[in-house]
Amino acid sequence: MTFTNTAGWPDEILGIVEKSLTVEYASLTKKGVPITFPLMPQVGDDGRTLDVATGLTYPVKAERARNNPKVCLLYSEPLGCGLEGPPVVLVYGAATVRDADLQANTDRYVRFATKRFAELGVPIPAFFLKTMTWYLARIFVEVTPMRILWWEGGVLSKEPKAWHAPNGTQAPDSDPPPAGKGHKSLNSPLTEWRSEAEYAVNSLGKPVLTVADADGYPVPFRTQQASTTGDGFQLELFPHTPAPAQGKASLCFHLHDEKFSWNENKTFVGEVTGDADTAFFKVDRLLAGQSLKKGSQISVMLNMFKLRQQLAPRLKPEALRRGQAVPKIHMPV
Repeated sequence: MTFTNTAGWPDEILGIVEKSLTVEYASLTKKGVPITFPLMPQVGDDGRTLDVATGLTYPVKAERARNNPKVCLLYSEPLGCGLEGPPVVLVYGAATVRDADLQANTDRYVRFATKRFAELGVPIPAFFLKTMTWYLARIFVEVTPMRILWWEGGVLSKEPKAWHAPNGTQAPDSDPPPAGKGHKSLNSPLTEWRSEAEYAVNSLGKPVLTVADADGYPVPFRTQQASTTGDGFQLELFPHTPAPAQGKASLCFHLHDEKFSWNENKTFVGEVTGDADTAFFKVDRLLAGQSLKKGSQISVMLNMFKLRQQLAPRLKPEALRRGQAVPKIHMPV
């Protein structure tokens, strides 16, 4: 472990929160819809927060947390972490959004990403990083854990253990919101989701269902199995789910390899109904994702070029909304 556990989190979770390549990050829209996307996590510098970052050019994940700081983090995909039999960990937290110093955020993210990929044996060339400001300029969401559940050995059929933060634990306030209107997420048309649903079920593993619980948290949890239906998905659930499978919901499929050289994700939004064993998820829409599909280096580069065309024009306007210059890419010394 390379950080000091100053917050007193359970020893059993420390390895996975430090070594995970992805975490399922759940936040709530203004209308109360829980949305989950996989992000690359890291532990905060002071050992008191569990942090994720989203791009300055697609800030919606952070803005949701600024509007409603109740968020959750689910560490349920251990591939590539290098640990044997790690737990599945669910963190209920209070979010603090940091975008008052975009240059510091970008420097931090570049340091972390270059170190992480070097550890995985896939170092990123400096000349390539220098062209990636549109992607590497970052907003951080620092999550102060309020409650933690964990399933020993990742066995979701058993009841989880629980940890609660000491009384009086609070998260710092977020940085002030930027001026004006930001860029919206790009939603896929409703007519396109069916073939994507079949692909997700057949190729991207067991999905994460996210619902809002009675305390107003967007609670993500793994399902046992998914199959497609005429209007969405049928889901087989594990016992002891942390929240009932009812109401507005999202369903997130994601997959990556051990070196994170490719990753795919698809998040569907809709409504779920069901009982303790089986749930039915009716799809409303498919959210736009930023997958790097498995394939040749040429196909990966073409995908990155497409993303750049979509996102690079947003970079300067989003920086100006925050009264700042576009950050520069500084290589770690």
